[in-house]
Amino acid sequence: MNLDLPIRIDDYKSIVFFTGAGMSAESGIWTYRGKGGLWSEYNWQEYACQRAFKLDPEKVLKFHEMRREKIIDCVPHKGHYLISKLEEQHNITIITQNIDGMHQKAGSRNVIELHGSHWHLRCPKHGLREDFGKKYRSYKCEMCGSWLRPDIIWFEDCLEERIINDAIETVLRADLFISIGTSAVVWPAAGMPRYAKQNNALCIEINPEETEMSALYDLTIREAASSGLITLFGNTNERIL
Repeated sequence: MNLDLPIRIDDYKSIVFFTGAGMSAESGIWTYRGKGGLWSEYNWQEYACQRAFKLDPEKVLKFHEMRREKIIDCVPHKGHYLISKLEEQHNITIITQNIDGMHQKAGSRNVIELHGSHWHLRCPKHGLREDFGKKYRSYKCEMCGSWLRPDIIWFEDCLEERIINDAIETVLRADLFISIGTSAVVWPAAGMPRYAKQNNALCIEINPEETEMSALYDLTIREAASSGLITLFGNTNERIL
């Protein structure tokens, strides 16, 4: 499809930004796979599954505490702020596979977190609580003494059905779908661009590398997240760029 760039965002009524690890990489946050990725250095079976947590919850919590310490001082990049600024005047939903909270740190409010959040802990009896420090306030629930589990999707976990349904319903209403920094080859993430196509949305991929899903998109921009977003929308927000 031939499109004039930058596009006019005012031509679209319901916009979804679908973001993955490549969106956060520019902020200095670990990616997961490939050279230098988190799981090339650490064995997920020791740190990122329910079996490991049951075996040694303190070891697992210390590992995720270490991840928080590396993330907490990271800051959103220009792309995060561009999306946040656009959100002020347009019907935008961010669906993210990231758990770092960078979109919210940049000011975005309409965010669906498919894989949970580094900044939430979960008690099996008393539910969620927010926890924003470098160190966890406590490893155990103050009410019942249960070990608190990071509220993130680990290997071998199922995604929460309510969150998945919210994401799918949002994508099915979109007329503009923009994927940034994700290969989206694992379900249910792989379904998101397909659901957008069902609604005849304009589908755009921003990724410096070709992905297995690239052929599905109407337009691909082979750039990193922030520069790709500026290419797509232009310098419409010069005061934040």
